[in-house]
Amino acid sequence: MPLTPRIIAFSAAVEAERSVPEAQRVLAGEPQLTVWNHYTEASGQFFAGVWAATRGRWVVRYTEHEFCHLLAGRVVLTSEEGERMEFGRGDSFVVPAGFVGTWEVLEECRKLYAIFEAR
Repeated sequence: MPLTPRIIAFSAAVEAERSVPEAQRVLAGEPQLTVWNHYTEASGQFFAGVWAATRGRWVVRYTEHEFCHLLAGRVVLTSEEGERMEFGRGDSFVVPAGFVGTWEVLEECRKLYAIFEAR
């Protein structure tokens, strides 16, 4: 008899993964990124956790669909066509696969994320 999948609480401690955007993608600042990935489903297509970043601006090219909910800070996403959207604490949004533009952190931020990337 298969086991019932368990609920994943984001309050559980997970190891932080620290990184920086690739140097050629950075347009301003020296952004530092931290991820606490709480969940990866078996096929490796769905992930969820907490992400934080320091100030900076860098180029993004999304191959995944990402739901974001900002817990702190302010960010601006600008499409390559020039559409600019600003988000702050408490805001939720989706970045669809295929989005190309920039991600800018105006104030150090922290977000909940849920990512789906089809294989």
